[in-house]
Amino acid sequence: MLISFLLEGFWAQFRTSHTPAHRGLRLKEESGQFLAMNETFDYLLKVLLVGDSNVGKSSLLLRFTADTFEDSVPPTIGVDFRLKFLTVNGKRLKLTIWDTAGQERFRTLTSSYYRGAQGIVFAYDVTRRETFESIEDIWMREVDMYSTVDNAVKMVVANKVDKEAEREVSRAEGAAFARKHGCLFVETSAKINVAVGQAFEELVMKILDTPSLLTASNSSRLNVGGSSNHSTSSCC
Repeated sequence: MLISFLLEGFWAQFRTSHTPAHRGLRLKEESGQFLAMNETFDYLLKVLLVGDSNVGKSSLLLRFTADTFEDSVPPTIGVDFRLKFLTVNGKRLKLTIWDTAGQERFRTLTSSYYRGAQGIVFAYDVTRRETFESIEDIWMREVDMYSTVDNAVKMVVANKVDKEAEREVSRAEGAAFARKHGCLFVETSAKINVAVGQAFEELVMKILDTPSLLTASNSSRLNVGGSSNHSTSSCC
């Protein structure tokens, strides 16, 4: 059942730390406690992380939402879910980030979580070329099949750049692939915290620059307390 890891993600909002925004972006993070005490937020955004197993999706999620890294993270079973609260240009955002399992046996379970995602992150490991090739061969096809948002913002994230000596996919090749498919592109390291915040911030800013992505699910201000939008089920 999904209950255990959905609850873990739900409570992650109370562990979110306050860290400064990247220079040049008018974006700041707010703790879950702060927003929980406020009545409303402006936008609810859903982001999906997809990619092969062991490319570091869970580590990227932990680094962004809690600024932590664990050397040994067990594979995601089904879907994990965490929250991040942000303020962008004076707008209060509730960002829901879904980390999907990379194993094939969980594909039918996770397919429903594509629904309503305004942002999709395709992650690969720069030291394993097969994970890069899987983005086009598997994950982009899955998005085409299951996504319900035609103009969702897509980003290719090349993770584990701290292992430069083991690199099998160059930055130039990754960037060219992303351009070919109309995706944003960022190289990251969840381990040493290289550009993880930048990746999610660029994705969020692009979503906010696409009005049609905000209209469908955010036509009015959303109530944090007493609304079904506060439950995990509302984010699917």
